[in-house]
Amino acid sequence: MRITSHGNIHQITFLPYIFPVNSYIYEEETTLTLIDIGTSSLCKPIVQLSRELKKPVTTILFTHPHSDHIAGLDKIMDSFPDAKVYVSERDAPLLEGDFSLKTTEEQTKIKGGFTEVKTTPDFLMKENDTIGSLTVLAAPGHTPGSLAFYDKKSGILIVGDALQVKGGVAVAGDTRLFFPFPAFATWSKNEAVKSAKKLSNLKIRLLATGHGDMLEDPKELILNAIARAEANL
Repeated sequence: MRITSHGNIHQITFLPYIFPVNSYIYEEETTLTLIDIGTSSLCKPIVQLSRELKKPVTTILFTHPHSDHIAGLDKIMDSFPDAKVYVSERDAPLLEGDFSLKTTEEQTKIKGGFTEVKTTPDFLMKENDTIGSLTVLAAPGHTPGSLAFYDKKSGILIVGDALQVKGGVAVAGDTRLFFPFPAFATWSKNEAVKSAKKLSNLKIRLLATGHGDMLEDPKELILNAIARAEANL
């Protein structure tokens, strides 16, 4: 387990050198927002970090509901029972085993692993919602309802699996030989490229992904990843 901090964002990583699964704590003035928790093994360090920061986790956000991003939810709720849980409005049905696609969506099978959780969401998120310091951005591709979270003031962007860093910076669906798993679980490569282009237009000081280290000033690497993904479509 490893904890890495940049200002008010803290990355908690399970198996950092083998199969890194990241969870993030985002510090607000008096509270903490937890973003993604893919394994119950992350719960203990999250609780410990909350104690060290002397702030409670009051909000739990998910970029998307694949198992490696949501499986630890029930366990963390034991420690923060009053926390409010937010999931994507579009991806909420996936938690119920409904993988049907809208007629306006690319008719490609939704991929990846899904774990049943008992905790039900309190709120459903959509584009341009604001939660504390973070603005919700639609970033479909990895799943139809994948989200990113952006703090315009600090330039911090948390993208889930819309981009990956482990194995080389890549757009969801663009296979990286040394870490191909996010690509295997991606629903639409075309939508993923569109989302990456949209996110690349933001002023990004720090990029935080679901798999891999946080990156400072990542714009050039993101643009290179987009060019590679487009060439491989």
